[in-house]
Amino acid sequence: MISDTPVAHNLTRNFRILGICWVLYGILRLVGAVWLALFSNTATLMFGALLNRVPDPFRMMDTFHFVYGLLVAISAVCGILGLMAGLALLTGSRPGRALAILAAFLSLSSIPLGTTLGIYSLIILLTWEPKRTSATASGV
Repeated sequence: MISDTPVAHNLTRNFRILGICWVLYGILRLVGAVWLALFSNTATLMFGALLNRVPDPFRMMDTFHFVYGLLVAISAVCGILGLMAGLALLTGSRPGRALAILAAFLSLSSIPLGTTLGIYSLIILLTWEPKRTSATASGV
């Protein structure tokens, strides 16, 4: 027998899948942020080796440190937000959808895993509408 509301049946399954994926993605991003922070000295040495013939190497090194720190911070924020969104989706709490949409937008630049998860999340979460009851449907 075919149900009239297949969306309602698959909605909890989609939220569960999204929650698991966001938890895993959040853990990966946090591990990546820690990895980047641990190897900042190596990255600085490697970038500094390229600055032999640059007119102002100190300004470029300062810019490198700023961009590298920004990369670590963005990775950590995306990891924490992804972890929070995943746990909120798994528990079914109310702000889970909004957190997942925000995490999806922030993860779009992280190719290929973040882009895939972000697009899938945006498709599922932005096309979902809460079930509304009207006066005619309830028989009043």
